[in-house]
Amino acid sequence: MRRLNPDKLSVEYRGSVTPAGPIIPRCYTLTHSDLTGELFLTIAPYFAYDQINPTRDEVLGKWQLRDNRYIFAGSVYINGEFGPGRARIRNRIFIRELPLALQAIRYGDRVLFNTEPTLNLSPIYIYFDSSYPEFKRTEYWGIFLKYE
Repeated sequence: MRRLNPDKLSVEYRGSVTPAGPIIPRCYTLTHSDLTGELFLTIAPYFAYDQINPTRDEVLGKWQLRDNRYIFAGSVYINGEFGPGRARIRNRIFIRELPLALQAIRYGDRVLFNTEPTLNLSPIYIYFDSSYPEFKRTEYWGIFLKYE
């Protein structure tokens, strides 16, 4: 797994969200620059759609409460207007890059994880959004402790 370079991560808090809370509503929008390798994390009570570019290579996520336990529900956009060949490539790229994205979210919001340490044990589920059935799925990606 590729390691996060914290110097390449920028974090922005918006709205009523602060580094220490609240947990809900708390949405993450992670984008990046192909040119510089920089990562941009926006943490807000809503997704930062203004940060999403036309290539749709962002990772979105938010906390949800299920059965009195927090889970992290993330999503990536595999395709819609892209053909099946492009969808296959994007699927591979997201699988390869998701560990780094989850590290960036964990590190970027480390104050919250230190304030609420049980979040480190929260299960992570990622929805792969695709119009092609072979790529449309939800996967379990472990717990945040794995991405410290």
